[in-house]
Amino acid sequence: MRILFATSEARPLIKTGGLADVSGALPAALRAIGLDCRVLLPGYPAVLAGARQARPVSRLDGLAGGTVATLLEATMPENGTPLYILDAPELFQREGGPYQDVAGHDHPDNVLRFAVFSQVAARLACSDTPLSWHPEVLHCNDWQTGLAPAYLRLAGHATPTVMTVHNLAYQGIFPPEDMTTVDLPAESFSLNGVEYYGSLSFLKAGLYYADRLTTVSPSYAEEIRLPALGMGMQGLLTTRGDELVGILNGIDTVEWNAASDVHLPYTYTSRALAGKSQCKLKLQQDLNLEPGRDTPLFGVIARLANQKGLDLVLAVAEGILHRGGQIALLGTGEKTLEAAFHDLCAQHPGRVAAVIGYDEGLSHRIEAGSDIFLMPSRFEPCGLNQLYSLRYGTVPIVHATGGLKDTVEDGVTGFVFHEPTPHALWLAVDRALHAYTDPKAWKRMMRAGMSRDFSWEKSAREYETLYRGLVG
Repeated sequence: MRILFATSEARPLIKTGGLADVSGALPAALRAIGLDCRVLLPGYPAVLAGARQARPVSRLDGLAGGTVATLLEATMPENGTPLYILDAPELFQREGGPYQDVAGHDHPDNVLRFAVFSQVAARLACSDTPLSWHPEVLHCNDWQTGLAPAYLRLAGHATPTVMTVHNLAYQGIFPPEDMTTVDLPAESFSLNGVEYYGSLSFLKAGLYYADRLTTVSPSYAEEIRLPALGMGMQGLLTTRGDELVGILNGIDTVEWNAASDVHLPYTYTSRALAGKSQCKLKLQQDLNLEPGRDTPLFGVIARLANQKGLDLVLAVAEGILHRGGQIALLGTGEKTLEAAFHDLCAQHPGRVAAVIGYDEGLSHRIEAGSDIFLMPSRFEPCGLNQLYSLRYGTVPIVHATGGLKDTVEDGVTGFVFHEPTPHALWLAVDRALHAYTDPKAWKRMMRAGMSRDFSWEKSAREYETLYRGLVG
């Protein structure tokens, strides 16, 4: 079965969030079970620099805005997954990130950039493809590819499409006058089309026109049909409920393996946990925390944003420190939260460490060196860090939402609280600190988490079933 997987980012070539982790791992997992899955990416500088053996295979014209582009064929650097790159220098060869400039502002022509990318995804999936390889299913991901199902459907092409929502909060919303930019028929700007409260929404287009809808956990698939987390799309998602399914993300169990992780100073397994204690002492040393093998160390790795509940962490921090705990944080985001964690460090030297930024190696070392992982997200479509924590024997404390609720078993592999409030989080922290005082019970909980299988194979099988149902 031939699958074209269109995405705006995929690690290790380009990453801003969890979408890149999924896009780097899922196609490889699909290929491992026998599907011919190939990835389509925009030609950002990092992609062009990191892809292997890139060569031009087709010239593409007739695109939105008069864009002329080149389609390159290459492979992903780590797993050899076949890769197509849309090389359109005027759209993607620029400083900054995939969606924002160096100052953190959205690129002003994002509507054209991702309209063209969606157009190319649709073209490669239809009978007019310039490739000899023709996909049986086009799998689109998030708003940046949301117009592709619309282009296919409105042009009368029959190739089935899947639209995966990784986070419904990001919807690709643009002014209605941009309809002239994206080359869609005027009549598609309606409730039964791409119109969203008077604006053009790329994500709405994908949710309306795709044949099947998926999101990244079963619980999130239920939550987004309700007003609280539906982000204005709950009516459409409820109407399409029979075509919506939640498939839990997996993790890369080769990269995230405490027995062989190249980022760790010491390795360990569920049967031989001594290396985890050594990782903890080394992490304390590296972050200038007071050394203490028995000190409960709380890890936090997150984008510093309201969604992630970092204000709740700040609210319970003094209680954690009063009970003898330590906090190690890695993240970047809202300046007020960055400043608050800087202040917390200054007030508690040797007890709190906050690294503002992102460091892949340090993220592995915090996962391995921490005893407890705090993840109080207000909403979380799937979440990956709780899965990394479970795999590394670090007991997670999570809010009962989305994929967090689906993956952490309260009192068995971690601690779950049900209201995103400081009091509810504190009660979970208190339970964790109490459990930590019983070393035998704590090791049972660590090992229970380490025994869970969150590899990609199960998820890949579920996607295979979905694809085969579409193809018939």
